[in-house]
Amino acid sequence: MEHIIIIGGGGAGAALAHDLTLRGFEVSLFEKGELTSGTTGRHHGLLHSGARYAVHDRAAAVECIEENRILRTIAPQALEQNDGLFVALSQDDEEYGETLLDACRTSGIKAKKISAAEARALEPALTPEVRGALQVPDATMDAWRLAMYFFATARRSGATFHPFCEVQGIDTRAGRVTGVEIIDYTAGKTRTVKGDLVVNAAGAWAGRVAALAGIDVPIQPGPGVLVAVEGRVTNMVINRMHPAGEGDIIVPQRGLSILGTSLWLADDPEDISPPKEHVDRITALCARMVPAVGEAAVRSVWSAARPLIRDAEASSPQQISRTFECYDHKVIHGVEGIVSLLGGKATTVRAMAEKTAGLICHKTGHEIPCRTRTTPLIPWRCFFSDAPRGGLPRSAP
Repeated sequence: MEHIIIIGGGGAGAALAHDLTLRGFEVSLFEKGELTSGTTGRHHGLLHSGARYAVHDRAAAVECIEENRILRTIAPQALEQNDGLFVALSQDDEEYGETLLDACRTSGIKAKKISAAEARALEPALTPEVRGALQVPDATMDAWRLAMYFFATARRSGATFHPFCEVQGIDTRAGRVTGVEIIDYTAGKTRTVKGDLVVNAAGAWAGRVAALAGIDVPIQPGPGVLVAVEGRVTNMVINRMHPAGEGDIIVPQRGLSILGTSLWLADDPEDISPPKEHVDRITALCARMVPAVGEAAVRSVWSAARPLIRDAEASSPQQISRTFECYDHKVIHGVEGIVSLLGGKATTVRAMAEKTAGLICHKTGHEIPCRTRTTPLIPWRCFFSDAPRGGLPRSAP
């Protein structure tokens, strides 16, 4: 079978390696740092029900609820299936809640309207000002471990992973990509790796990777600040019942609570230091939903760059769709042998991989069905307990 090179060691790259190995392809993945060291290892860990996007981004909402259900089946140990609440604190929130409830039903999201008393019975730490809530099937994932479930399963199926190997060039001959040039930081050497097809799955860094092949892709890094405070202030995911904005979500993670998030647009996915005013604003807004947040000690603050697809018509960064696209650069730019996977979310990495692997099958002349919807993932610990397989395939000194 053909040799597929994946650039990017985040959740999307991991899920794609899993899908492709199940379809029989030879897979090599390269990541310039440690696996999951980009956006995948920095998000808040919400397994979206899709409710957050149901009103203004139905496509993303439908993708999220479908993948939510699949991940609960194939990787239940990677999740805390704790549900979520959208809480209303004002009359405007309550009015929006009716729109949200209708949008959830239209998108196939099971949402239940509950009273303020019922909400506080479920989550006693909620503010006494709560006026009502919607209960939705949100859940919590471990940002690192869910990706490692995909990595572990893919490696057991034969994929090879190469962290600390940065792609510094994409070899193109007569309009066709033939491989990549990498620098292996662990060995201090550069190598050329040949492949039949290259997949740009670098997330917020996808623009940099595409540029190596002389291609421009519509990727827009969208950084946001996250704040971890000591203590698990709630057991369910808490969202403010209004259009998605800043400081309107609290995600419990083990003994911490993750507060999110702000959003701005950037040119460089690495130049995203968290502004202090964002931290203060997020904390204050989340404390309106759960007052204990304002009294909790801050454990850490960081930023993560969302891999947004540019949208000149969006009225604000929050209105940019969280859906994903797979670009065949032969069709768009006349360059054969390379495709780019753009956009998406941690919740939808399996679906992103399915679409990309389907395109790869089409391009390579194979009709191989996807098996990832029902194939259970092996535990993340197996990635570390299983013996590594092989070195760099088809490489030249």
